[in-house]
Amino acid sequence: MTNKKNTFILPDHRQEAKRDLHVQAVQKQFQMSAEYAHLGDGLTACIRTYGCQANVRDGETIAGILREMGFQRTSDMESADFLIFNTCAIRHTAEQHVLGEIGSLKKLKQQNPDKIIALCGCMAQEESVVQNLLDHYPQVDLIFGTHNLDHLPMLLSRALRHQRTVEVCSEEGSVIEGMPEERSRKYKAFVNIMYGCDKFCTYCIVPYTRGKQRSRQMPDIISEIVRFRNGGGREVQLLGQNVNAYGKDIGMEDGFTDLLAAAADTGIERIRFYTSHPRDYSASTIDVMQKYPNIMKSLHLPVQSGSDEILKRMNRGYTSQRYIQLVNDMKAKIPDITLTTDLIVGFPNETDAQFEETLRLVDTCQFDSAFAFVYSPRKGTPAAEMKDDIPSFVKKERLRILNEKLTGYAKKNNDAYADRVVSVLCDGPSKNDPAVLCGYSEENKLVNFTGNGISEGDIIPVKITDVKSYTLDGIAVQDQKIQK
Repeated sequence: MTNKKNTFILPDHRQEAKRDLHVQAVQKQFQMSAEYAHLGDGLTACIRTYGCQANVRDGETIAGILREMGFQRTSDMESADFLIFNTCAIRHTAEQHVLGEIGSLKKLKQQNPDKIIALCGCMAQEESVVQNLLDHYPQVDLIFGTHNLDHLPMLLSRALRHQRTVEVCSEEGSVIEGMPEERSRKYKAFVNIMYGCDKFCTYCIVPYTRGKQRSRQMPDIISEIVRFRNGGGREVQLLGQNVNAYGKDIGMEDGFTDLLAAAADTGIERIRFYTSHPRDYSASTIDVMQKYPNIMKSLHLPVQSGSDEILKRMNRGYTSQRYIQLVNDMKAKIPDITLTTDLIVGFPNETDAQFEETLRLVDTCQFDSAFAFVYSPRKGTPAAEMKDDIPSFVKKERLRILNEKLTGYAKKNNDAYADRVVSVLCDGPSKNDPAVLCGYSEENKLVNFTGNGISEGDIIPVKITDVKSYTLDGIAVQDQKIQK
């Protein structure tokens, strides 16, 4: 085939940072053009997804689009006619892993020039990443970002004509309904309630890679939940970078609480949500969690640090005391709530005293689990420009100390489950032992258990027989009541 002129629309970091908070996001409806409906007939596609739940949901949308184009799915990277990397940019190590995988494909691309290799997702929204790909990774044929998944059929048609294509939109973003999907699970679903973020925490790349906060209309969200429930679905996880701010951009006063209540009224058996932000968490949300039994009593509430000075430099918008008060309010109304969090150690010039403040906050909150990481500078964020004299070995030692404390509290909290009967939604056989089943309790505890006649998607009582720091072991007991 003849090479045609390359088409490049490159990311623009300054443009990504702009916000017009007085203008609501444009609402669009996806429609597959007949021109692209059979473009993938006889071809195979492999999707490699990295990162958070939002990326997994994007991967399901990409899979749905490719299905409508006629592609057949495969997990074999080498044999696939179309290979797409759906990427995450939250940490530098994640980017390096993806680039390593793409680098290893250079020889394969030389042997099969018709093979199309693409990169999308948050990495594609970064100027330095795209320039690096263009300069050093000729095997990559197609690069597109987080705002234009609906353009994939058109972009892929160009790549199939050997036209190297880059289309990364640096914009506030829109809301596109009616996108095809291919759910990764039959009984659990990720449901986007909003996109983007306007908080601009100084360490975070997401407001640049995902754009302005854009809430979906509530009827569209509820319709998606009802369709999933009617198809046999049992659990939904409502997704947003800051779910507690849902609706504020479309004129809703207490949008997230209203949405939670409406979702619960659909009758879906389990509702979770991710991620919450302490700055926007309201008392009414705690009340609605308490009211509805199908809203799971587990909460992921990132704190990031226990130091008020560090929180201020992170631009988090709350103090450690405000966070602790919020946790106390929740536990007063929902005593059995399980609480998880995110923590960053080694933020630029974090002192020993500031790190000790984080340890004291952990002692106060006693989290069920936490994602704790050494700070990872992201180019283009304000924190990446901050002076940082903390040696790497000091940061790693702080992480070790923090993780040791977190593990202790995780085990202490799990000890309370010994001999209890909990309700578990079965995910199927354990990855580590096919003879053992696994699933999550209402409290979001990972339970490995044995039992007969149990299938993926069943919700069953399990008696806990052994307790570990981050998992529970048990036996299915069909005739026993759930213990709260």
